[in-house]
Amino acid sequence: MDNLVFKALSDPNRRQILKLLKDTPLSAGEISRQFDLALSTLSGHFKLLKEAGLIREEKKGNHIFYSLNTSVLEEVLNLMMEIFKKDKPNLRNIKQEG
Repeated sequence: MDNLVFKALSDPNRRQILKLLKDTPLSAGEISRQFDLALSTLSGHFKLLKEAGLIREEKKGNHIFYSLNTSVLEEVLNLMMEIFKKDKPNLRNIKQEG
């Protein structure tokens, strides 16, 4: 998995965009109304999310619609579960001798 995914997820605005897309694809205009950011700033966020593979873009007429790429999100979740899975002893429960 590319570090670009983690860079994309590190920004709260990009995480908010992903939350907005969780139920349905939205147009760039619909998303932009949820933020107090310049359109050029939002375009940069969309670009990074697309490069990371977290969202897809589809042009319909004069509008661009964005949707989640769930396969990449599943990979991220699986990686996080693997990193944090409990297969080590809990050091808090080990009594200190001495």
